[in-house]
Amino acid sequence: MPKQSTQFVCSECGAASPRWLGRCPSCGKFNTMAEEPIKSAESPKTGLKKSAVSRAKPISEVTFERFSRTSSGVSEFDNVLGGGIVTGSLVLLGGDPGIGKSTLLTQIAAHLSENRKVLYVSAEESCSQVKLRAERLGLKCGNMLLLNETCIDGLESELDGVEFCVIDSIQAVYTDDLSSSAGSVGQVRECAAKLMRIAKSRGITFFIIGHVTKEGALAGPKVLEHIMDTVLYFEGENQENFRILRAVKNRFGNVAEVGVFEMTEHGIVAVTDYSGIFLSESRGEEAGSAVTPALTGARCMNVEIQTLVSKTSFGLPRRMPLGIDYNRLALLIAVLEKRCGLSLGSYDVYLTVMGGIKLNEPACDLAVCAALASAYFGQPIDKFAAVFGEVGLTGEVRAVSGCEKRVAECVKMGFKKVLVPAKNMKSVAKYADKISIVPVLYVNTMIKNLFKSGD
Repeated sequence: MPKQSTQFVCSECGAASPRWLGRCPSCGKFNTMAEEPIKSAESPKTGLKKSAVSRAKPISEVTFERFSRTSSGVSEFDNVLGGGIVTGSLVLLGGDPGIGKSTLLTQIAAHLSENRKVLYVSAEESCSQVKLRAERLGLKCGNMLLLNETCIDGLESELDGVEFCVIDSIQAVYTDDLSSSAGSVGQVRECAAKLMRIAKSRGITFFIIGHVTKEGALAGPKVLEHIMDTVLYFEGENQENFRILRAVKNRFGNVAEVGVFEMTEHGIVAVTDYSGIFLSESRGEEAGSAVTPALTGARCMNVEIQTLVSKTSFGLPRRMPLGIDYNRLALLIAVLEKRCGLSLGSYDVYLTVMGGIKLNEPACDLAVCAALASAYFGQPIDKFAAVFGEVGLTGEVRAVSGCEKRVAECVKMGFKKVLVPAKNMKSVAKYADKISIVPVLYVNTMIKNLFKSGD
């Protein structure tokens, strides 16, 4: 019997090597090379039919295909998908353990099963556990089919008449075509490819749950995300009630949309009136907090940023941000020290964004600076004041997009003053009679306007 040859595959990027390496030459990660057998051909490829060759044609002759959409029963989920579930698509949902991925898809599957045939494939839980969760949530899912199976090869025979299928999870299923264990790079890749072929050939919509790594990225090869039509991330802290659903890839909609959910005893509930949920009731009473209108997709939400500045007990001060990038915080601290004279080099800086939301846009820079200055001077900012703008290394406040929508949200929430980049003043001049608009050209201008010690 000939010896089976093997190769080493990176669990992060899927790069293959004939021998083990401590560091992947493709992605640069350490200790990610896992041994996998090479699938050898048992017989030569003979008698293959020549496939039909498609001819190039002008784009004007291409017929436009309209995709039918189905409501999931959860309004925020539909908004993130771009208006509903597209028939025959593959939707990958990733998130931390215990964030509510299975709960959300169980609720969606229960709603769809009222009029359509839905199959829930649970590879991590027994059917009784899924039923127990459905009863705890008070769901009416008598028509939903349950299957406890880890081998994906026999799944196709169970899909007769099924329109929607949930796979929980892609790292727990395997195929007999490979001898490696479930969750390996090869297994995840092959199982995802099989589900894609079934979805496109039979028009079945698949909802696939994916695990994440310690860094928060989806576990498995990157080709897993390439195969999917839509990739969603469920974000939020386990201790917080609110969850954020964010699309990082969507072939049928806008990737900038986000959905806001609340975890309750009756399951995950969509939050349609999200104004004020990321603001604390005691803002304006203590120093170190600032409010900024954050733009995520087509919606704008007022979010509170809280900071704490304390004298360091060590030689190297600590910087601990939650909700914004660490390097961004370090950059803004350097700007405040060099351009505004705030001696933060001997202080520990702690920062958090209320509600567990993550702010990735540069428009929150000025609010971070305002919160840090408030904590440094020990002076609270007026609870009816909001701040936004991008801060450059020279201390200049740059213009941002969506300025009109941000000011409109502040007016809606009853704010009395908003500090905006001076270059955005023309677009928000029509709100001058409804709210006090203060143009800011440099960070120093903001500090002098909000704090007496900044004069």
